[in-house]
Amino acid sequence: MSKSTSIFSALICTLIWGTTFIAQDTGMKVIGPYVFNGVRFFVGFLTLIPFYFLLEKKNTYKEVSKDQKKFIYLSILIGLFLFLGTLFQQVALLYTDVANAAFFTIFYVPMVPIIVFFLFKKNIHWSVWPSVILCVMGGYLLTNFHDATVRLGDTLVILGAIFWSLHIIFIGKIIKEFNAPILIGLIQTIIVSLCSIILAIAFEDIIIKNILEQKIQILYAGILSGGIAFVLQIYAQKNISPAPAAIIFSLEGVFATIAAWIILSQILNINNILGCVFILVGVLFSQLLPEMKLSKNK
Repeated sequence: MSKSTSIFSALICTLIWGTTFIAQDTGMKVIGPYVFNGVRFFVGFLTLIPFYFLLEKKNTYKEVSKDQKKFIYLSILIGLFLFLGTLFQQVALLYTDVANAAFFTIFYVPMVPIIVFFLFKKNIHWSVWPSVILCVMGGYLLTNFHDATVRLGDTLVILGAIFWSLHIIFIGKIIKEFNAPILIGLIQTIIVSLCSIILAIAFEDIIIKNILEQKIQILYAGILSGGIAFVLQIYAQKNISPAPAAIIFSLEGVFATIAAWIILSQILNINNILGCVFILVGVLFSQLLPEMKLSKNK
């Protein structure tokens, strides 16, 4: 897979994530966050099964046998990070609004290079830091956060952002060693689904009628976001290191704003437009400058 294909996969993944925020928020009218996530990711798991058998099953043994223990360990770890990231984000939407959630979720952008540096002592290309600043500023302008009030839910979103960061970092590690993105996607979706259903059994009422009432939101968030988008993320990170990948993924705020403008007829103000521009410039900055340096050295 080429670098340009990876970037395209990241953009499609981010587009899906951006438009899923609305489904996540409106999908909890009659069901709780644990039920929503449990069913959503089970739908994602079912979506990926035929793709696995058609595209990847033949190579599974070859890839996993490189280091079976390490593959299982990393896959479970990634599934748990995804579970905790989605858990905090979904529960937070009960206590805060979409604007706050979108803004604080973007905090994974500065967290990724910081965690990479401290965990792995890996140097980050200098272009990442101004890109991070541009993306956070863009997120601030994009979400009209200056008109919002900080709530309990915002703390949950920030906690979730830590696990989103770890998820991005360890996806980068596993896909560099094991070329099995759909299998990794299957494992992480079933882990999220099972963990969420356990919480739902313990703390919520599971009523089939109520689940069916939210079927549109669940199918959208499950098939596209829970299944396809997270596998596209894995494909994307094959050729993009975690810090620049996180910057690209910050475009989900831009796509969410554009979707709200087109679908919900929400008017974009000058701050929203500036926010989109800041994030776009940050993404381009992080991707183009390292490439320019490489081409000069050739």
